[in-house]
Amino acid sequence: MIDQQVTLRGAAARLPVRPRTGRYLVLATVFICAACGLVYELELVALASYLIGDSVTQASVVLSVMVFAMGIGSLLAKRLRCRAAVGFGLIEAALALIGGSSALVLYASFAWLGESRYALVGFTLAIGMLIGAEIPLLMTLIQRVDRQDAGGAVADLFAADYVGALVGGLAFPFLLLPMLGQLTGALFTGAVNAAAGGALVLWLFRRDLSSRSRWLLVLANLAVIGLLAGATLLVDDFERAARRAVYGNQVRVAVRTGVQEVVLTGTGRESLGLYLDGRLRASARDEYRYHEALVHPAMNGRHERVLILGGGDGLAAREVLRYRDVREVTVVELDPAVTRLARTDPALRGLNGNAYRDPRLTAVGGDAFNWLRAGSERYDVVISDLPDPGITASTKLYSAEFYGLVGEALAPGGRLVVHAGSPGSRGRTYWTVEASVRAGGLAARPYRVTGRLPGIAADPGRFEGAGPAPRDWGFVLASPGAVPPLGLAAGAPGLRSLGERGLREAGRSAEHVRVKGQAPSTLIHPRYREGA
Repeated sequence: MIDQQVTLRGAAARLPVRPRTGRYLVLATVFICAACGLVYELELVALASYLIGDSVTQASVVLSVMVFAMGIGSLLAKRLRCRAAVGFGLIEAALALIGGSSALVLYASFAWLGESRYALVGFTLAIGMLIGAEIPLLMTLIQRVDRQDAGGAVADLFAADYVGALVGGLAFPFLLLPMLGQLTGALFTGAVNAAAGGALVLWLFRRDLSSRSRWLLVLANLAVIGLLAGATLLVDDFERAARRAVYGNQVRVAVRTGVQEVVLTGTGRESLGLYLDGRLRASARDEYRYHEALVHPAMNGRHERVLILGGGDGLAAREVLRYRDVREVTVVELDPAVTRLARTDPALRGLNGNAYRDPRLTAVGGDAFNWLRAGSERYDVVISDLPDPGITASTKLYSAEFYGLVGEALAPGGRLVVHAGSPGSRGRTYWTVEASVRAGGLAARPYRVTGRLPGIAADPGRFEGAGPAPRDWGFVLASPGAVPPLGLAAGAPGLRSLGERGLREAGRSAEHVRVKGQAPSTLIHPRYREGA
């Protein structure tokens, strides 16, 4: 048996160093393992938010399931206290392998199976149980290294554990993500975890191990580190294959910015697809339907000064700039990489009609909420072409407070238009947006445009692989005074998909699917959920 030559719990360990030095080495290992454990946790939350959406829900699931699993792991570890050194070494090897490979497997599940929720829960349970098993075993080991009262040992262990968690929590967003990315960062963390756990047991407690136990731990740790290192060498090939599975075989540009992943697909203007964090932002096959319906109803009236919130791809700006009496267009885009691609990529530049070369257009980098809050200028038209409200980072951009700021930025008689999702497939979200617009002090007129092409999703919030594509777009037209009329401006340019009669029908169509009783979303009480 593996534990035949292991010192029984409670006996003093035979150490190659003084007891106090051994105690510090155990605490240093606790520090490293705690940092690695929190990195695994944050990596699961971050990747789940990216792949599934609704980061509040994903964080809640990961944190609650992991804490539950830690309790189960702690109970199960009681059986290993009599062979704590071997048990701890094997647990750290397993934790390093599972935690280090979790991002890779989650992304593979999403790319090839189209579903990563079950894998997320499975990894959370496994990692949580292994993390929970650490403390009882470390408590046994530290008391065998340096005799002290149980209260003092617990205090030392938890101090090292909490400080390690702090370092891991800060290292994840500020070092690992920007320098290594999610996949390589998780693999590197797993290798560090395996090395720390294996080194502690194989060196500090080597005299307590049988020859069989020692070889088992050596082989297990070498195998884990070798697997993680091999996976690291293949990460780039894996990412390319996964992107092809998600986006098709015509990925031309794939850029991870400080805000999101930006992907361009297609071989030219006619086949262009723009993806932001896996969501199809624009498709050349039907984006004109979406952008004509978004922009032109709001241009019915004075429109010399226009503000576009989002829309860094330049497609909404293209429609605005078709009006010769427009004097000034300001685009506020959070991610400068999107506007840079819209200026430089030949296919995207061709699709947006070289909008960024028009001297009337000015691009500003920044968060739309903060930009409105700090601004003092007034606009005739404000076009909200922002990510879907079901994406948690965007919920403040669909809040009553946000629409209050928009109302202050509108000139007398000005209009706001908001893309609000699909009334047909996400009715509660759409009518919550409408209620939030009204709560912001604006008079709202909803309208719904049908006729989306099957399988195409030119929509700021559409998540690839998230079920059947909606067959409609929903918008809200609003004004600080009376309810604005649905119509086209006199002298409006020729449109391919929209006319006066179609707009009147769009207003009636929206009312036919109204969901009554929806409360507005606010900063302190957001009411949007992915898929609702």
